[in-house]
Amino acid sequence: MNPAPEAGPSPAALALGAAALGLSLAAVLATRSRPRPAPPLPAPFQREDADNRAAGQLYLSSAMLAASVLSDSALEHYRGGFENPGMFAPLASAALALAGAAQAARRPARATSPLPFGAACAVGVAGFGFHIYNVLRRPGGLSWGNLFYAAPLGAPAALSLAGLLGLAAREVGRGAPTLAHLPRRRALGLLTAAGLAGTSMEAALLHFRGAFHNPAMWLPVSLPPVGAALLAAETVGPRAAPSRLTRAWLAATALLGVGGTALHARGVARQMGGWRNWSQNLLSGPPLPAPPSFSALALAGRAALDLGPSPRRAREAA
Repeated sequence: MNPAPEAGPSPAALALGAAALGLSLAAVLATRSRPRPAPPLPAPFQREDADNRAAGQLYLSSAMLAASVLSDSALEHYRGGFENPGMFAPLASAALALAGAAQAARRPARATSPLPFGAACAVGVAGFGFHIYNVLRRPGGLSWGNLFYAAPLGAPAALSLAGLLGLAAREVGRGAPTLAHLPRRRALGLLTAAGLAGTSMEAALLHFRGAFHNPAMWLPVSLPPVGAALLAAETVGPRAAPSRLTRAWLAATALLGVGGTALHARGVARQMGGWRNWSQNLLSGPPLPAPPSFSALALAGRAALDLGPSPRRAREAA
């Protein structure tokens, strides 16, 4: 008996893949730094306009990261049957942070409430504690098996990071000269570099679980840490024009979010039943919402590179 021909991808799979790719491409296009030509302004007002653009990029980064956490938490906690009522908290806080950041990105200079972003930070810290407890209470405690299959430690940290980026965007939009008692360019560069390194560590853990069976799985382990080091070096040192290497590396990191989403969608399709069995394979296959976090952090890194002295200080000096 001849085997039946393999069915092609369903329309639903094509639509979902196109939507994911479109969102990722939109995230990459949001990182473009060429503003529309405008009449020249006095130096303090030029800095203020640059700060508004940087704040808008930070709000977009916060929104993208919150959307990633919202989707990932919804899938993972649904797989866990929402055993603990606290599993609804990250969904609610990520949705509020997403809505607040998306609205504020339209008018970054306008004052916005810090409550959604502060709540995201608090819920992320609490979730990190719960996830550590989930790992430690399993037989074997802190072991590779429990790190592989217990509650992921990186997801709550990403929610706190989305909140921190939203709070930073709010301060940059207001012209604050410092963030957490550090020069804002340095503080934001270090925060983004730490986020890139942490996200890469989470990817390394999960790809190690998959035995790096695809050579492309080495990219999120090697590319973002180098970008984090370059970004930290650029923003911690004296103020200077960002190097082309750092900008190019961040652009490649943003593209990593696009390629990673496509490869994860392919990984879901390779599961038994493919996209026709999406209700099961989305839960057991590689997480689709994870790779766009690299695009979000690359966008925040570009915003950090573009920050200069605050317009408030410039006007005081004048």
